[in-house]
Amino acid sequence: MALTAETESRLYRSLRVAAGAAAHLVALGFPAAVAVLARPGSSECRRGRGRGRGEGRMSQLTSPCASLPGLFSWHPLLMALAFSFLMTEALLIFSPETSLLRSFSRKVRVRAHWALQLLALLCALLGLGIITYNKHLNGKGHFVTWHGLTGLLAVLYAGGQCAGGVLLLYPKLMKNWTLAKLKLYHATSGLVGYLLGCASLMLGMCSLWFTTTVTGASWYLAMLCPLVTSLVIMNQVSNAYLYRKRSQH
Repeated sequence: MALTAETESRLYRSLRVAAGAAAHLVALGFPAAVAVLARPGSSECRRGRGRGRGEGRMSQLTSPCASLPGLFSWHPLLMALAFSFLMTEALLIFSPETSLLRSFSRKVRVRAHWALQLLALLCALLGLGIITYNKHLNGKGHFVTWHGLTGLLAVLYAGGQCAGGVLLLYPKLMKNWTLAKLKLYHATSGLVGYLLGCASLMLGMCSLWFTTTVTGASWYLAMLCPLVTSLVIMNQVSNAYLYRKRSQH
């Protein structure tokens, strides 16, 4: 029996609500799990016996243990907070179904989005600075793995995206561009930056430290976390901007 248009609409909305709720749980649960594994501030560091999963020749690394006790342990937590929790929540604020601030005005949600994005950028910069200094202390090369290169690109992109967001707060700076077009470009470029961050997290889970700390089914479950949030955010941005733009033509 064919479903009516109203039934399909309700079913689709229910699926989006469920997916959004899952994204909220994953966004918080993933950094919490990383915090348990990394033990930030702890001098303990598990040493691996081989290469990280899927890194190839670029991942022939020694143990990531820092010369200063507990230095490295802050890097995975800060990056997980930046790209899994803060940035995901900053984008989910505009979800029509699962936003935690959907009862507030758009102005309030925009300000909250800005605050979360700036916190995410701060955490990412701190995480980048810590791992760079850690490698310097241990005499290792900088940005010689796919994870390191993607992470650097994601952090730089996030900085540029935050700077570009100023144009939405002060659209008069771009007189030849409509506000609608600025929103479209900001949303689509922001999606690219978010996917870069998720890719960096996934490559980090292929590193020596993570693959010797998390094994078996737990590793695959961890890899699903950035995938889940990426799919939810992609669907949200596509429905809000890309599909709407296409339907107007």
